[in-house]
Amino acid sequence: MKAIVVALSAAVLCSVSAANAGEISVGVTPVPHGEVMEFVKPIVAKQGVDLKIVEFNDYVQPNLATDDGELDANYFQHRPYLEEFTKDHGINLVEVAAVHIEPMGVYSKQIKKINELKDGAVIAIPNDPTNGGRALLLLNKAGVITLEDPTDITATVMDIKDNPKNIEIRELEAAQLPRALEDVDAAVINTNFAMQADLIPQRDAIVIEGADSPYVNILVANPESAKKEDMKILIKAVQSEETRAFIEKQYKGAVLPAF
Repeated sequence: MKAIVVALSAAVLCSVSAANAGEISVGVTPVPHGEVMEFVKPIVAKQGVDLKIVEFNDYVQPNLATDDGELDANYFQHRPYLEEFTKDHGINLVEVAAVHIEPMGVYSKQIKKINELKDGAVIAIPNDPTNGGRALLLLNKAGVITLEDPTDITATVMDIKDNPKNIEIRELEAAQLPRALEDVDAAVINTNFAMQADLIPQRDAIVIEGADSPYVNILVANPESAKKEDMKILIKAVQSEETRAFIEKQYKGAVLPAF
């Protein structure tokens, strides 16, 4: 998968490594992950931990940088994606804290209801295997397509059993999906990228996952950094009542605490 990365020099990444005591670096995508970490930063600072936040706009580089030790941790992905990524890339990363759930939604500038899709309509979905499968499951649940196995989170377009409206599924990088709304009939977009484009899931999505979604977004570390005392301080702050209240107030149901 081609990565779109915020320009970061090797020197910058090295500068945010946790070689120094009392310092911890976390790679994030901007919304809501970066905003949550910005909220947590002064909480851990009171306990002597300097939290370095490094923003990325893709789902590949944060994991690679965490595995290499350039970052101590990252916070941008859900459990199924982590499992698939570590298996495909042969790396060892560990979940250290569950933080929130972002319901995935279907968005459109062409229609107001999913049943208004016309024959031959184009729907864009994420092109990474885990989020692509998740998007197909949502389209299956909405009755747009029928999958061979409607519980298979690794489903691909090859697993579509029935497509009564001859929908064209167009696979794009997740970060590009909001911009693609001008060119497609609908797009299945992860909440973090939807919110960056000023789309509010509860208001703008024509189909949305329920609050019981299994795709919990997690704080992930490498085995070495996971054991550090600074990481324990960060985990406690991330899962604090203050952070819970911030998430509930800031995102009004678009992002749900998972702790």
